[in-house]
Formats: sequence, C-alpha cells, structure tokens
Amino acid sequence: MVWLKDPNDDEGMPKKDINNPSKELQSQPVLGLEILKDFTYKGDGVWADGSVYDPKSGKTYDCKISMSSSDKLDMRGYKGISLIGKTETWTRVY
Repeated sequence: MVWLKDPNDDEGMPKKDINNPSKELQSQPVLGLEILKDFTYKGDGVWADGSVYDPKSGKTYDCKISMSSSDKLDMRGYKGISLIGKTETWTRVY
C-alpha cells in the first residue's frame, strides 16, 4: 500500500492494520503493507496463483490479475473458485 487518502487516524497517528487476524500484526501501519503476494505469470498478460489482502476486513483472498490495457489492471479476488468473486479495475495515475 503506497498511498491512502486519509493515512492518519483521528488522533493524527498512522492508521494501523487493526482488522488483521494476527494479533501481532495489528499494530503495523496500513501504509506500506504488502497486499498483493505470490503471483506467477501465466502468459497473455495474466498473473495467477497469488493472493490479495484487504486491510478493511482483515481477509485474504485468492487472486488473479490481468492487464486490459497499458493503463488498466483487472484484479479478481475470490475464495475457492474464480466464478464466485469480485473484479476491480485499477487505473494508472500519472
């Protein structure tokens, strides 16, 4: 995580990963978290077999990433099978 609209809590301190299921990790800052992990390039602009961590919920999902254009990344998070999941499109900011 390299940017947050509101990186600090109400007391002006960096937001912490309070929803992390691991008690030891709940004190780490959200800014700087590695949320995408362990992807393998499968060809044709597709990376699979990775995971995405959602700090808002504290949950980790299986994930597949593809590039729909040079400025758009489609990320599909799911549990178990890709048919039951959600796709988000991230757009490059210049």
